[in-house]
Amino acid sequence: MKNVLSANTERLLEERGLVVDEVRRVVSLALDEDLAHGPDITTEATVPALHRSRARFVSRQNGRLAGVPVAIAVFEMIGGADTLSVQVRKNDGEDVRAGDVVLTIDGPTRVLLTGERTALNLLGHLSGVATATSQWANALHETATRVRDTRKTIPGLRALQKYAVRCGGGVNHRMSLSDAALVKDNHIVAAGGVREAFGLVRGRASDIAVEIEVDTLEQMQVALDAGADLILLDNMSTNDMRKAVSLAQQHRESTGKEVLLEASGGLTIERAAEVGSTGVHFVSIGALTHSVTVLDIGLDLEDLV
Repeated sequence: MKNVLSANTERLLEERGLVVDEVRRVVSLALDEDLAHGPDITTEATVPALHRSRARFVSRQNGRLAGVPVAIAVFEMIGGADTLSVQVRKNDGEDVRAGDVVLTIDGPTRVLLTGERTALNLLGHLSGVATATSQWANALHETATRVRDTRKTIPGLRALQKYAVRCGGGVNHRMSLSDAALVKDNHIVAAGGVREAFGLVRGRASDIAVEIEVDTLEQMQVALDAGADLILLDNMSTNDMRKAVSLAQQHRESTGKEVLLEASGGLTIERAAEVGSTGVHFVSIGALTHSVTVLDIGLDLEDLV
């Protein structure tokens, strides 16, 4: 493997808000699974060394794209950017229809075939995340509610999956356990109550947002009084969400502090507009990352020699 990205690909990744070293790490790990014990035996045996082809990435379904520069990185890290000619036809964040050509790459056939599955795995999965997110965003479009992700991500792929959520029109929840605090039910039990848990977290970290999970309106009021920045409404009915929004509005009127509300648990896209109409700021959907269906994208090879 060359393990080197072109300046153009690095620029493209950075423009999209991706960390180049993170993409290189993920792609390298994925390629190691295929190439750790040597080259692609089938391709090396059947394809002449100087043979060149054009790879056309074609969407087989309608959806939202994410991961095009990541797919390019796969082939650059196998064969080197100087051996490839790349044409991006559709950009991340764009909608595609079945039959649309997303990307074409001219290069050594051995490189294209060796990287085919790795590139499609990443591109199809990330586009699946973006597509699912866009469906939620569309379902919420007549409300002010935004869809966002959770930490229910595939280990090692969090940064890329959260990027794909942004491509789909969603917003990101915290990236790790330290950039924001989320006081959940087990923390509340361990600390002895909502107020106690909030105080302990705030005392430990005064400069980060603290979100508290509640499942009753009584807990909601305690969280407001304690000083929560965000409150997660866990498995609440639509009616209780409306009451929670009203409590938050009363709190803002009396204190001047706006507390953001996030609905979570048992949500379906069929209920999206209904939940959005309550006035909550966010709905968090774990399924965007933990059980998404890939967007079917195929690679069609054309002989150039």
